[in-house]
Amino acid sequence: MSVESYAQVSNLLIPTATVIYALAMVSHAMEWASGRAAVAQPAKAKVETLVASDGEAITGGATDVPEADVPAVAEPASTERMDAASRIGLLLTWLAFVLHLGGVVTRGLAAERVPWGNMYEFSITASLAVAIVYLIFVQRYKLQYLGLGVTFVISAVLGLATLALYTPAGPLVPALHSYWLVIHVSAAAISGGAFTVGGLLSVLYLLKARAERKVLTGGSMSASLRRLPSAEAMDGTAYKVLAFAFPLWTFGVLVAGPIWAEHAWGRYWGWDPKEVWSLVTWVVYAAYLHARATAGWRGRRAATIAIVGWFVFIFNFVGVNLLVSGMHSYAGV
Repeated sequence: MSVESYAQVSNLLIPTATVIYALAMVSHAMEWASGRAAVAQPAKAKVETLVASDGEAITGGATDVPEADVPAVAEPASTERMDAASRIGLLLTWLAFVLHLGGVVTRGLAAERVPWGNMYEFSITASLAVAIVYLIFVQRYKLQYLGLGVTFVISAVLGLATLALYTPAGPLVPALHSYWLVIHVSAAAISGGAFTVGGLLSVLYLLKARAERKVLTGGSMSASLRRLPSAEAMDGTAYKVLAFAFPLWTFGVLVAGPIWAEHAWGRYWGWDPKEVWSLVTWVVYAAYLHARATAGWRGRRAATIAIVGWFVFIFNFVGVNLLVSGMHSYAGV
């Protein structure tokens, strides 16, 4: 195939993957919608020990709870609908991922180089990294419940890339000819995907922890939230994901990035907005890991820092690239 043919295939695969990711998002939205209604159990039950947002136990064991105070559970039909929607959403995500991967590979073949020489290419590559990290952790930690957030993020990034950032495949500018760029962008994309998964886990942790506290005061919990792991388990999984991402971001952005900058512009660090916000992202996640390791922060406080870090990363990825002028920016281009 010619480079023009590869470009045409890529230009077909990326929008198709975007549509299928959007369909997966709709399926996961139906999954959550099916579990909104809560049905009380008809008899007394045992309420097991729940965990507060700071990771400490709230109750000391199982106790009898009146009928009105028993947490809600889903009807069998509702559970079946949620299971079916979850499976369909995950299958569609896998299909979209295969097409997405094909679109990124053929874009690289069309450009005859690694496909991250401009904002369009970095967007389709970084969103592919989000899908890869999610699908790996789905297999390891059963994170299907993140499907709605993950497919929304990927669909939004691919939609923005296709509609607003598209650039025809072409050669790299001289400043980008360095294998350190490959290392830098690869590490940034993978760690960014992990930051996204960790951020979404932290958001769901806050929702589940709030629902668990509500149950203790006689409230009910929706079937969707009841299907999630315990708040404590999600807090631990988020920590594992972010602990994996942080050293990768450190090496890729604060080691490989400056080395590439010296090759491209003759200096390791220039306080460019992109460099500054990459450092700010690093500081926030360093604070997250430091607080957990030394101050024993768990639960709500740690999740809040993780979410702040994710928003800082998103601003670094989108806001700085598109809105702030700089050597790494596309603002005004």
